[in-house]
Amino acid sequence: MSDILNHIEQNPKKTKRLIGLEYEQLQQLIQNAERLHHEKQELLESKKVIIIAGGGGRKPKLSLKEQIILTLVYLRHLTTFELLGIQFGVSESTANDTFNYWLPILREVLPSSLIEQVKKNESDLMVVKEILTDYELIVDSYEQVRERLGIIKNKRNITLARHVNIHLKVR
Repeated sequence: MSDILNHIEQNPKKTKRLIGLEYEQLQQLIQNAERLHHEKQELLESKKVIIIAGGGGRKPKLSLKEQIILTLVYLRHLTTFELLGIQFGVSESTANDTFNYWLPILREVLPSSLIEQVKKNESDLMVVKEILTDYELIVDSYEQVRERLGIIKNKRNITLARHVNIHLKVR
């Protein structure tokens, strides 16, 4: 079991901060995603032509629950797959493959945004856009002046920039 999953199960109140969902919502999401995963696997198995008895092959390193958590951690924090692999004890490519497998399943399980829901109906889309234009987005930011080398007006000056300090040498 991964450290993140252990931490979530030991501290369910911190789930919202780590994953972006409440613990109960996470449990429900995992149940629905696993159910959909099993349905898809059964459908694939029914279409296969089996020559060798089933049950062989390498077992996955991550449980289904850990795979879903991996996908949710990526969506929440947008970390690299290399770091995600290190966190979950798998390779970078396994983390990438796991994410790309579970993303479409989670898209089916999770509710879509309001705009995605009304995209097909043009009149509803216009109403939603009109409602959303009534809201004001407030961004709190602070601008800092950046020190940049200016244009040298006197060609005899040589500009030397070392780290943050700027030294002018006059000939």
